[in-house]
Amino acid sequence: MANTFKKIQTVTVGSGGAATIDFTSIPQTYTDLKIVLSVRTTASGTAGTNSLSFQINGVTTNRTNRVLYGTGSAVGSFSPTSAYGGAMAAAGVTASIFSSHEIYIPNYTSANNKSYSVDSVSENNATDGEQDLGAGLWSQTAAITSLTFLPSNGSFVEYSTATLYGVSNVAVAEGAKATGGVITADSTYFYHTFLSSDTFTPTQNLTVDYLVVAGGGGGGNDNAGGGGAGGLRSTVTATGGGGSLESQLALTATAYTVTVGAGGAGSTSASARGSVGTNSVFSTITSTGGGGGGSDTTPREGGTGGSGGGGASNNNNSPYNWAGGTGTANQGFAGGTGYGSTAGGFENHRGGGGGGAGAVGVAGNVATTGGRGGAGVSVEITGSSVNYAGGGGGGTQSSTTVSTGGIGGGGNGGLTSGANPQTGTVNTGGGGGGGKSAGGAGAAGGSGIVIVRYAR
Repeated sequence: MANTFKKIQTVTVGSGGAATIDFTSIPQTYTDLKIVLSVRTTASGTAGTNSLSFQINGVTTNRTNRVLYGTGSAVGSFSPTSAYGGAMAAAGVTASIFSSHEIYIPNYTSANNKSYSVDSVSENNATDGEQDLGAGLWSQTAAITSLTFLPSNGSFVEYSTATLYGVSNVAVAEGAKATGGVITADSTYFYHTFLSSDTFTPTQNLTVDYLVVAGGGGGGNDNAGGGGAGGLRSTVTATGGGGSLESQLALTATAYTVTVGAGGAGSTSASARGSVGTNSVFSTITSTGGGGGGSDTTPREGGTGGSGGGGASNNNNSPYNWAGGTGTANQGFAGGTGYGSTAGGFENHRGGGGGGAGAVGVAGNVATTGGRGGAGVSVEITGSSVNYAGGGGGGTQSSTTVSTGGIGGGGNGGLTSGANPQTGTVNTGGGGGGGKSAGGAGAAGGSGIVIVRYAR
């Protein structure tokens, strides 16, 4: 059945290498996960000398493994103590040869212990090689939300890649009245969840509910405003900006393009606002990307968008307090005003929080921190309550308290004393956190999401 196997994310290691490859905020809308890797380590040795391991939810305990191996000249088995991902190509292997790995994790959202299987191959121009088949168990009942991959020695070389796929229950999709997205169902509805752009194609006339969330805006630079959340339009529970619920759509048996907006980039210059998020579109419904956070030099005002970006503070030139950007009617709220003052020195500078789908971003305040991101809204389109479209927190100078992002995926603001701003959560439309002082870059906004449901 089509649309049951979807690429979620690909990571490619750049120049300089990387210590780890990370998948965070893994969507909980699939039944199984599959990870395919092509990797090589900087460590010495040949095929089979080094191995790939992985952490689940950042945990390194409660795991058991058994591995069968063959090298061409010997066979055997062993029980590694880590979550074993297979033998890995190393520096002693001919240049440009990478090992291949496939890891499968069924029922990763269940409340049971999680099993996984591993199939890997590493070779060296037919002079050396190893194939591994492994089985493992993670004895934890929590849903899997993150995976971290790392070599047993050294670091990943440039061009190492890893791709995460989600797999849906084929039996569920067989009764659906449309194709596209990740298909799930309960006794009342079919649900099509789009985590990336695709096509929704009914096989008959349908009346549908929907949730359309745009990408969140990026945070500004240097004591900066948080990014505004992506605009949110929904026919169920609540819509953005305090507006009335949207109307259902009557669709015919034709293809409808679904665009899932990307989050805007965080600003890397005090002379540039954070980037606006990308619109999300379903049929005639367009949700507007979140506004970028204002930056220290210019433009200091938050950008307009689905929800407005937070305003920046200014170090030494009046006016010190800059307004947040405006939101879009029935999609989101305005960003908060930044706070700046020379009173007591230049430490009194806080960016405003980005606006959220459910509330205005909080203004920065010398007595506290940068402004908190505006809250998102809770939507029950899939039968359970999920928060979307929270604004990013404002960046803060010389404070001990981080300004938090709004509930619904907003990233925390940066803190001069150490904390970096956080990105908006993937597939929530959350705004990125504003940058801290001394040229601190803002964080990117989170990508949006589209969910369509119809009666069984």
